[in-house]
Amino acid sequence: MTDEEIMKFQSSLREVMFFIKYSKDKENLSRILKADEKRFRKLERRAADVIKIITNSGIKYDENEEAIDMCQAIQEMRMESETKGRILQAQESSKKLYEMGLDTDKIAQVVGYAVETVKEWLGLQ
Repeated sequence: MTDEEIMKFQSSLREVMFFIKYSKDKENLSRILKADEKRFRKLERRAADVIKIITNSGIKYDENEEAIDMCQAIQEMRMESETKGRILQAQESSKKLYEMGLDTDKIAQVVGYAVETVKEWLGLQ
């Protein structure tokens, strides 16, 4: 469906269709969220449920709410994803540094995590 065809929908089906269409295209999804921000900030919970199920996006929100702020939900999802990515990177770096012979105290300094955490990642506890 073209964007023009989707814009003809007056119900929350519009946001559902746009989100599904651009769920794997971050740039266009951001564009759509900004263009129709008012509607995405007060999306019906049922529409949010459909988006969450169909796109398997991992979006989190209070399921007791009548209206969902999808912009905020997406922002929180991105932040959580970035945090997980940083932790994975620190874990991988810790393992490589340990294999190179660096002690856990220095590894902890390099990756910016507690020595106990690094030891746990390395299976030393």
